[in-house]
Amino acid sequence: MSELEIDAVVFDVLGTLVDEPTGIRAGIRELAPALDDSGIERLLSLWQRHIDREQRRILDGARPYATTEVLDREVARLVADTAGVDDPAAVAALAASGRRLPPWSDTVAGLARLAGRFPLIGLSSASRTALLELNAHAGLRWHQALSAEDARTYKPDPAVYELAVTASGRPPGRLLMVAAHAWDLRGAQALGLRTAYVARPVGDPPGPSDRFDLHAEGLADLADQLDRNLPPQ
Repeated sequence: MSELEIDAVVFDVLGTLVDEPTGIRAGIRELAPALDDSGIERLLSLWQRHIDREQRRILDGARPYATTEVLDREVARLVADTAGVDDPAAVAALAASGRRLPPWSDTVAGLARLAGRFPLIGLSSASRTALLELNAHAGLRWHQALSAEDARTYKPDPAVYELAVTASGRPPGRLLMVAAHAWDLRGAQALGLRTAYVARPVGDPPGPSDRFDLHAEGLADLADQLDRNLPPQ
């Protein structure tokens, strides 16, 4: 890898900075308190499969673009039907759980540390409204937060990463994309961004052929590596 020269850091949000499965589990538990853990996990898996499938259909052109709010309402109805719950208010509350996600334990402090050195850009597949609520609930600190809604597609479509390049006014190679998902980093890498993998329990680990610039165990480790690998500013 060539020497890192970074002007801004771009962060994935879902899974990288907030614990999405834990937030959805809490919503399912509220929807159907009688469910045991295995029942909750089955419904969580149903939720994840639906979201993954529908985003893929949008990427493939098989479905017109729909925001994450639309997809969350769809999957909340599906999960509620499967759980035998037909209360519209309960379904709406479950759909909103996708915007009430807890941050990982190192997220807030890690962002604050990095924000003292770099402009930070959040780049999420979440809709503009959902991203606003996610940021507020989890206490995320940004200099700018960008939603894939502005590109009317989802990661890893190059148009999403182009949002960060355009907003920063910098060449792609001067941006560092940080994510817990190797597929996300591959998408950014294809556009020329530098890449940093951060390990999370719910992420998509790199494969044998992946070559990312940095591999970190968390945000503190990432900040330490950037301190070592980048010249003082």
